[in-house]
This record gives sequence, structure tokens and C-alpha cells, in this order.
Amino acid sequence: MSEANVPIIPGYHGENQDENFLFDEAKKLGFPIMIKAVRGGGGKGMRVCLTEEDFFDRLNSAKTEALKSFNDDKMLIEKYVERPRHIEVQVFGDEHGNYIYLFERDCSVQRRHQKIIEEAPAPGLNDELRKKLGTAAVNAAKAVNYVGAGTVEFVFDSLTNEFYFMEMNTRLQVEHPITEMITKTDLVEMQFNVANGEKLSLSQNDVQINGHSFEARIYAEDPSNDFLPISGKINYLSEPEVCDDVRVETGVRSGDEVSVYYDPMIAKLVVWSKDREKALKKLIKELSNYKITGLTTNIPFLMQLASHKKFGEDIVSPMPGVVEKILVQEGQSVKKGETLAVIIAMKMEYLIKSNKDQVVDKILLKAGENVAKGGKLITFIN
Repeated sequence: MSEANVPIIPGYHGENQDENFLFDEAKKLGFPIMIKAVRGGGGKGMRVCLTEEDFFDRLNSAKTEALKSFNDDKMLIEKYVERPRHIEVQVFGDEHGNYIYLFERDCSVQRRHQKIIEEAPAPGLNDELRKKLGTAAVNAAKAVNYVGAGTVEFVFDSLTNEFYFMEMNTRLQVEHPITEMITKTDLVEMQFNVANGEKLSLSQNDVQINGHSFEARIYAEDPSNDFLPISGKINYLSEPEVCDDVRVETGVRSGDEVSVYYDPMIAKLVVWSKDREKALKKLIKELSNYKITGLTTNIPFLMQLASHKKFGEDIVSPMPGVVEKILVQEGQSVKKGETLAVIIAMKMEYLIKSNKDQVVDKILLKAGENVAKGGKLITFIN
């Protein structure tokens, strides 16, 4: 990908899997670093390593999980992005060498490393940065002579506005409707036409952003119980009224059983409006129009999330997380910028740092416990 002018996150992606060799590569990058399973996905086989002392424990933990999940414990080492956003670009290619991008989606709001609210276009990007993302995505598709619909995913560094290739999904994504809403296209129809050997009907200049769109994934799960999947009968289901600006994609109705043997996602709610603020208000309104009895869903949680002040201000992931690691002890003196804890709240883990020189008073949570939005982890002696 680097030869195709697609930004690659600094790291080691080679065949040598000797632990000491990987350790040397990690030291060249400088800590903290990310250890990732080559065949990984959904956060499995992925660990943040903050210090040299933790490296071998984190490596072995990632390898064990990767072997169980993918039957392959091959690892790569990458620079750790401390303030990441998950931004992906929709691309299309045909058999005649034509390629376009249909702009980007921000999928940073996640739980258990799975997307729950997506939006398009990504907030806070200027036209120049948006074009760079799209061009890099098309370059990635061209590099492999890709034909059809694809999604090129990037890790976007919120601190520097740099972005790095993460992976390419060779299919339409669950969240593709928000791209259709802002570009007024039918991506499924385009797929069929390209598969039939036809040329793309659109040039890059034909693709324009029109308004803003959100998608919320409706899950049968209990957010108050670590997002535990819920099974059972849907006694009653009433959905928002569908129109040009509101789509509901679902496979269930009143009387259906939600089985333990399938993914707990039961519907997708997609809304569109002229700008982000109006689209967000519409999302909240249409979520409130859902009526489901018989089992617990994440709809109240989605409404709370979409209503959060910081989410409305374009700050991503104002959501609960899981304490991965506490790195300090009660009574310990810490310096400004020193890492205190690691929280899993998005596609990657977050480092919680001290905002000044101070002394730890009480540690209120331990590794493995949930932390709510705004919840206290550590108190300090004033």
C-alpha cells in the first residue's frame, strides 16, 4: 500500500515472529505501541502496550486470543494512536479501470469494538482533508485492481489530522445506507451493474455531498449489564414511519423470536437531514418512535448517547468503557501527562493521563469493571 501512496501506520508487518525480534521492533517505534493479530478483527488479538516491561505479557495475551479466534497467532507491531477516530471511505471500481470514492463515514462510536452509531460525512473535516482521504482510498483500490463496492478503513489521528490505512472490506458495509443518503445513489444497483461488466455510471465530479445522515444499530441487548445479548419473543413492535428521509432495515416483526444463535442486531434506523444538527435531532426523534415490548433493547442507550452534549459538538464516543488496566497505586505521586489507566471505549484502547502533578488518593475501579460516562476512576489528594 505504501508504494501506492496510501499512508501506512509506522510499524513492523513482516514474517519474523521471534519474540525478541518483535521486541526490538517495538523499541525502534517507541512506546506505547499496538500489538495486533494479522488476521484480527473486532478487537480480538489486539493489545496496547505502554512500556517495555509489559511487552512480553501483552504479546503473549494477544497471541493466545488470536490463536483461539483465528487459528493463527501471527502478530504485527504498530505505532499507537492515542486519540483515534475510525473513518472509512466508500469506493467503487469497474472492469474498465474507472474508480470513484463516495466520501467517508465516521464509525468511531462503538461498544465491544463494534459500531453502533455511524454518520456521513465525517464531522470536522475540511475539503482538502476529505479529498486526501478519498484519493488514498481510491489508490488502495487501484493497487489491487479492485472491482465492485469496497470500503477502505483508516485510523484517523485526532491530534494531528494524519490518517493511516487499516484494512479494506471487499463488500458493502452494514452502514452503507448513510452513504446512499448523502450521495443519492443506490450502491446495490451499482454493484449489480459493475458485476454485469458495465462501466460506472458516475464520474468523481458527479459525486457530491448532500446533507448529513446517521445510522443507529438496534440491538436486543442490555447496556446496563455489559451489553449482554438478549433472546426471547418480541411481543409487540412498532417502528418509525418510513419516508424519503427515514429508512428502517429490519428482519423482525411482532411475534418473532430473537435467537441466541444469531447476531442480536434486529434493525437499522437511518435518517437524513440538511445538516448534522438537524439530522441528529431527527435520529433522536425517530428512536423515540420505536415501541418494543417483550425484550430489552439498546434504544434508550442510543437516545442517551445521541443526546449527549459532546456528541452534538462533534466529539466522538461519549460512551461507557471497560477498565483494561490501572497503572498507579494509592499514595503514588504522578507527573502531568503520566498514564494512569487504560480504558476500552472504541476501536482501540484509550490512555487516561494525569492533567497535572498530583498524588493518587483512591482508586475507585479495578481492571475488568465498567466505567460510565463521566464516571470517576481515581481521586487525588488536593
